[in-house]
Amino acid sequence: MSSTTVPSRPRQRRRTSTGPSTWMLAPALIFFTVFALIPLLGVAVLSLMNWDGLGTPTFAGFANWRTVFSDPVTLHAMWLTFAMTVLTYITQAPISILLGVFMAGNEKYRAVYSVLYFLPLLFSAAAVGIAFKALLDPNFGLSNAFNIPLLSQDWLGSTDLVFYVLIFVIAWCFVPFHSLLYQAGVKQIPTSMYEAAMLDGAGRVRTFFSVTLPQIKYTVITSSTLMIVGSLTYFDLVFVMTNGGPGNATRILPLDMYLTGFRSYQMGPASAIAVILVVVGLVISLLLNRLSGSDKMESQQEGA
Repeated sequence: MSSTTVPSRPRQRRRTSTGPSTWMLAPALIFFTVFALIPLLGVAVLSLMNWDGLGTPTFAGFANWRTVFSDPVTLHAMWLTFAMTVLTYITQAPISILLGVFMAGNEKYRAVYSVLYFLPLLFSAAAVGIAFKALLDPNFGLSNAFNIPLLSQDWLGSTDLVFYVLIFVIAWCFVPFHSLLYQAGVKQIPTSMYEAAMLDGAGRVRTFFSVTLPQIKYTVITSSTLMIVGSLTYFDLVFVMTNGGPGNATRILPLDMYLTGFRSYQMGPASAIAVILVVVGLVISLLLNRLSGSDKMESQQEGA
């Protein structure tokens, strides 16, 4: 009697994940929930309340929102915030790109300049605001030191000048950071692309627009996101230098939120302004994220 052998079934290999475990996200997710989502939910609820910061909050519905969108001071603050966003971006973006491309060179003297450009990042916004406020003082600042009539103007007291002075100071503070981003992006571009452009007879300007700028487009979008969303948080610098003055000439929306809540003790409208800032920032970030793709901060691959 012959025995028949039954073929054994092949063992199924257990799938093993090669990437990091999703449990590694738990600490960051818990931290984000406790310190971001829960406070944001509390602010959204508080925007529907009447509260002076001390007593018991009472439900007010959407009355605070109607107050915010009907208050001429807040509407003016929205316009100033929009204008500051546009002007700071127009000022910072081209300067940052040019400085970043310059610092990406291999010459040693460019490394020295990179260190000098990096210095403004070492100072806090409050320290920068105090320093520029002293320098621009019409009685004790640069005008008194150098006796130059052009510098003797009341830079922070004139409604025609103060807004543009803030634009300059903001650019002085944040251009170095964005220049470092562009420097890193330019260094990732393959040198063979520049060699090919040189063989084709392209000059520096043509190489910049045909090779450098297209290859750092993801860095441009990332830097633009940080500039635009960051312009919604220019509170400390404006507060130290002008406190929203003269009049309401520099009362941007973040400062208007602070003054409404902690000077007028209207926490409901102040919370509504805070929600507006968060929503606008998120919408802008998501829109720019859709443009950037998943490889932002990287140059495009050669031949792509």
